[in-house]
Amino acid sequence: MPRTEFLPYALPLIEDDDIAEVVDSLKSNWISKGPKTMEFEKRFAEYVGAKYAVALNSCTAALHLTLLAAGIGPGDEVITTPLTFAASANVVIHTGAKPVLADIDPLTMNIDPARIREKITARTKALIPVHMAGLPVHMDEILALAKENNLFVLEDAAHAVYTQYKGKMIGSLGNATAFSFYATKNLATGEGGMVTTDDEALADKIRIMSVHGMSRNAWNRYNAGGSWFYEILYPGYKDNMTDIQAALGMTQLAKLARMQGIRKEIVQRYNSRFARLPELEIPQEPEYARHAWHLYIIRLNLERLTVDRARFIEELKAENIGTSVHFIPLHLHPYYRDTYGYQRGDYPQAEAVYDRIISLPLYPKMSSQDAEDVIEAVEHVVSKFRK
Repeated sequence: MPRTEFLPYALPLIEDDDIAEVVDSLKSNWISKGPKTMEFEKRFAEYVGAKYAVALNSCTAALHLTLLAAGIGPGDEVITTPLTFAASANVVIHTGAKPVLADIDPLTMNIDPARIREKITARTKALIPVHMAGLPVHMDEILALAKENNLFVLEDAAHAVYTQYKGKMIGSLGNATAFSFYATKNLATGEGGMVTTDDEALADKIRIMSVHGMSRNAWNRYNAGGSWFYEILYPGYKDNMTDIQAALGMTQLAKLARMQGIRKEIVQRYNSRFARLPELEIPQEPEYARHAWHLYIIRLNLERLTVDRARFIEELKAENIGTSVHFIPLHLHPYYRDTYGYQRGDYPQAEAVYDRIISLPLYPKMSSQDAEDVIEAVEHVVSKFRK
């Protein structure tokens, strides 16, 4: 029998320590950017092994401000993957540059370095590799391409808090890395993001641009020791993180290892059962990676089923199991299709993957019974529609 209650695709794990830290912020004199934001930046930089971190209101802001701080603008091209959320490419457009797409490696669902090489021109100034689902991109090849062509590497690590590549933390490899702390992410602050980098000048510029372009001591102007005087150094934005968000960030970071352990247990349980079903392909963790398991994505072997992906999802919904799809390839969306003349067939690997992927529930708030319900629902739908 199906579950009696719907299991959402994703939920944050908010516990008493998170609530207490937020309440402490609410009772303090700082609820916008303040000391907790700066402490969160310090702790997160130490966690990933970067020299600097700048806390922002989203990963989108992190990507956007980093591109601007790196000097990306009109006439430039930035290469990224078609299999990503729109923010990865939208931010390029916001700078006045052009996003250029390079197809994926179907095994990892990450951008394929060989396809990147084909897309590099004299106008290419940066690369935005996306660590899809928490599995790292082949960064050795990406960094070699960047060095060879003098390109700025901005990693989109929206899925990759906790991820390692060959023993090194994501956040310590490229010129800069953008993280997401959205409500569904492994580390959740509701809304929020972070840029990490070893470039002090880059970090300073991002920090200034995130608060209207005001000089760096401006946040302190309401303290007893502060000054009313400030200067606008750039035509900046309002992209800073608040202490309320940072309070959540610090408590979430402190228990990230525990939350990741729960994710890994669910993944192992899923893999153990789903490996028995030839109608499915299951995700793997290669030797070179520590997977963040932000997403658990199955691929349907449609030739073994009598239904398509859309019907499979509806059948799971009827079993009270929430799902999602990550992602509709960028070139299939109306804006990108109409603006750049894309059409189906332009990125065959991304399209082939997209047509048969489903993201199943995977988050530390899930109970053992929740995971079992997901497994049994998937097994039931497969048995119902196998050829």
